[in-house]
Amino acid sequence: MKQLKERIEDHIVNISDFTATPGKGTTRLTYSPEDLQTRNYIKEKMKEYGLKVREDGFGNIFGKLEGILKDAPSVMVGSHFDSVPNGGAFDGPAGVVAALEVAALFGKNNVTPKYPLEVVALVEEEGSRFGGGLMGSRGMVGLLSDEDFRSLTDKDGITTEEAMVKIGLDPTLVRRRDPKTMKAFLELHIEQGPILEEKKIPIGVVEAIVGLTQLEVTVEGQAGHAGTTPMDRRADALVTAAKIVSQLPGLADEEGERTVVTVGRFNVFPNGANVIPDKVVFSVDIRSGKEANVLNVIEKTKSLISSFNENGIKTCVEELLYIQPKELNQGIRSLLKEKSEELQIPYCSINSGAGHDAMVFSDYTDVGMLFIPSKNGLSHCPEEWSDSKDIAKAVQIFYETAKNLTEAE
Repeated sequence: MKQLKERIEDHIVNISDFTATPGKGTTRLTYSPEDLQTRNYIKEKMKEYGLKVREDGFGNIFGKLEGILKDAPSVMVGSHFDSVPNGGAFDGPAGVVAALEVAALFGKNNVTPKYPLEVVALVEEEGSRFGGGLMGSRGMVGLLSDEDFRSLTDKDGITTEEAMVKIGLDPTLVRRRDPKTMKAFLELHIEQGPILEEKKIPIGVVEAIVGLTQLEVTVEGQAGHAGTTPMDRRADALVTAAKIVSQLPGLADEEGERTVVTVGRFNVFPNGANVIPDKVVFSVDIRSGKEANVLNVIEKTKSLISSFNENGIKTCVEELLYIQPKELNQGIRSLLKEKSEELQIPYCSINSGAGHDAMVFSDYTDVGMLFIPSKNGLSHCPEEWSDSKDIAKAVQIFYETAKNLTEAE
């Protein structure tokens, strides 16, 4: 356990060095130089642990331990390795590191799986560079078409394929994965909330993941001189956008049922101190445990936005992402609880308020997910921290679960 904990700490520290904002948290955008550094580290460790490494046409990384059965579906374990701007060192990488260490235990203990074990490191879960989020997992299962993938651009107008080529990735590789090649998917993630820490419980077995949608709102007006345009003659896109944003929290409060609405990205054009803004583009993230609540707030949000289409203002709403609430596989949930009890590791059932790659895969294969505590409930910030002891406990649970699922000998 001590050696496992130390290896986990080393992985986390090493990966956290690959950031565009040293001293100011983890900034690791997809297909960036920091992505390349991290991917090289992950691939190196996969090879060191005896895994056969490959990448797909999205840049997702796979490390496979072949099983006795030829062409059998894999038990996949993994998470993502991108980050939000100025985020933490654990969101995503903790799950990739846990998967690597599960594979390491198979090798160390000379365990031979009947079905293959596959470590998976996924791209662009956060959507921080190309928007929408969950790109690696959605692409793998065919929810993101080749055409839609190619048309995605970052804030500088760089396309996904241009960015891939720049760091030496091959966008012509096969992208889609047949669900028949996936026997199960296991993901460890930090909780990103306060519940486990407050309960002093090291492991949360995730029962369900909230539904979510991400909208991109564009408000267009008319640019003009800040000093010479009278107030009653203005079509100010920023003032209009601010009025819309100020009313969105009320829609979530009105809906109740722990429904939340967040505006996290806000871009103003032309962004000059003495120019009336003629365009604003912002994100709206809507989440709830019940699909009806998500749909209600989407409709109310669209209605609110369209009500500002007057006096030279035009609005547009594009739905970038829509994912239904997902209940995770009951059999795997039971197996995770059973293995926790056998290992005498305390656990509780928990729901996820955040979206994860696991929710995408849950429509295509059997999925199980574990949470570990987040210090002070913090995530998506430099202060994000989880204890390597808890990650080690999750590795032990996943190792025993993966042995069962791969029918290892």
